[in-house]
Amino acid sequence: LGACSKGLTPLVILDEETVDHTVYIEKVLPVALKYGNQFFGSDWVFQQDGAKPHSHHLSQKWCRDNFPTFIEKDRWPPNSPDLNPLDYSIWDQLVNNINWNKVYSKTTLIMELKLSVKKISESVVFESCACWTNRLYRLYQNDGSYLR
Repeated sequence: LGACSKGLTPLVILDEETVDHTVYIEKVLPVALKYGNQFFGSDWVFQQDGAKPHSHHLSQKWCRDNFPTFIEKDRWPPNSPDLNPLDYSIWDQLVNNINWNKVYSKTTLIMELKLSVKKISESVVFESCACWTNRLYRLYQNDGSYLR
């Protein structure tokens, strides 16, 4: 799942796989690329967190070779939930939208996840992205410490 000012990317469900760099490159990054190109053409920046599949040198190379602009792992703070819209906004919405009483198997969890993503309003996604610059400034003012 990804977030940008135009909304959320499609949710990528990986059935039986552990997400390593190979799975990430083959199944997740193409979805992000397609979505970004569809909504922004060739004028957009791809950013990700420091998860191992994201920071693997082959994932980084794929991103450099395919995205119009890409923030590499060395240019991004190693642990920055205050600067990741998914961490400071979207995950809470996603979890709160799930009807946990209907989750009793992997299949029902996947169904609820898909429904939950659809319930997240575009305005929530837009606001979480729009406040990113302000959050960056506040983090700078706070000497890089976590925001409260």
